[in-house]
Amino acid sequence: MTTSIKLNAGDLFPEMQVTLLDGSSVTLGKPQGNATWQAVFVYRGKHCPLCTKYLNELESYKQKLLDSGVEIIAVSADSKQQLEEHIEKLTISFPIAYGLTEQQMQTLGLYISIPRSEEETDHNFSEPALFVINENGGLQIVDLSNNPFVRPELESLVNGIGWIRNPDNNYPIRGTFKY
Repeated sequence: MTTSIKLNAGDLFPEMQVTLLDGSSVTLGKPQGNATWQAVFVYRGKHCPLCTKYLNELESYKQKLLDSGVEIIAVSADSKQQLEEHIEKLTISFPIAYGLTEQQMQTLGLYISIPRSEEETDHNFSEPALFVINENGGLQIVDLSNNPFVRPELESLVNGIGWIRNPDNNYPIRGTFKY
């Protein structure tokens, strides 16, 4: 039996650079604007129609997340050319990055898939994941999937983040029991 390393809720998010379409480099987990938290959405790539649909739907929650102090960034293992082609099908205004390496995917504990054919894509890719990083750089929310059909339902996710961020609720990071 093989094992993979997964990040634990509450752990510090690893330092990781990715490249935006304009060529600039950003550090995942470090908000770029006025937000104090960042939601990192890892998606499979342009070959995945469910990813396209999800990212486009995510755009409609961008402002509500910003109102809660959370900015969005999306990233995949696609090449710059693949992202340039994919962006034509996306109606998003949040940052999107490309070139997530296999080593970075492993560091994040992502499920990695091998393409079923050259028509699917030309590289190994991550299955969907979400990391919500708090103001201390800690993993507040972790969601990993091993297939394209399981992802957080956005309305519940965004409402839940709003509830967690409300100081009156004093809601701790969950799932921190080590075994």
